[in-house]
Amino acid sequence: MASGLWITRPADMLARVISLAVLASVAPALWAAGCASPIYLTFDTGHMAVAPLIADVLKKHDVQVTFFAAQERTKSGNGSLGSDWASWWKARAAEGHEFASHTYDHTYWRADVLEKNAATRFRVRPSAGPQEGLDQVWTAAQYCAEIHKSELRLQEITGQKTLPLFRAPGGKTSPELLKAARSCGYAHVAWAPAGFLGDELPSDRFPNAQLLQKALKNIQSGDILVAHLGIWSRQDPWAPAVLEPLIVGLKARGFCFATLREHPQYKGWIKQHSDPSPAASGALSGARI
Repeated sequence: MASGLWITRPADMLARVISLAVLASVAPALWAAGCASPIYLTFDTGHMAVAPLIADVLKKHDVQVTFFAAQERTKSGNGSLGSDWASWWKARAAEGHEFASHTYDHTYWRADVLEKNAATRFRVRPSAGPQEGLDQVWTAAQYCAEIHKSELRLQEITGQKTLPLFRAPGGKTSPELLKAARSCGYAHVAWAPAGFLGDELPSDRFPNAQLLQKALKNIQSGDILVAHLGIWSRQDPWAPAVLEPLIVGLKARGFCFATLREHPQYKGWIKQHSDPSPAASGALSGARI
């Protein structure tokens, strides 16, 4: 069992969530006055089976998030950025959510490759796409192109300009990799320790009620939170079972939700690296590589 978790009977947990929901319903002015204690909920792609349910919860509670997208294998359809899911992404854009790259083939950084008198290269392994599971060695330009490919696909689907941010799969990076990405216009987004919501963990050891309690207890203002649009290995899905009471509970604690466009660490970067033209989406094909 992870340390620092509350231990609560299911009935007590349900009563607590109901109480938080009541508080949220009687105190709307808490959030209407502005986002004084923001938190930043983000979702990475996954098998997408729970994506419609997640979208319903976000819409119900008027929560905008930032999605980091890759073209991953899905339980239905032709990949998370395939044509079968295009209407889902387009609907999220209409609701005011933000988007950024998660690399295109969900490509993990494995190691830096250092050679005398040569630029650093990177050992990587895609977990999707035609090179799935195969180690490769990429230049900085190849890694930038991988980030950019997802960005272009998101813009094609949504008609909305993406943020000049990316998240490396698994959050795995090196200083050299981050330097390379920044050189082509992308800042990396990790997450706060308390913001790891645990949907990747085995549900027999980390049940949903336990993850919910931990998050409600530990999340602080300014934290970036991370979850996924479906995890293959988790038997008891995290979303939407945890997502809705988590949103209600965090709002009851006085938190409000914002996208990474408003995050103080990235706000300046986004402004600096965003094309000022409102019709820029079709002109970005070579903007960052």
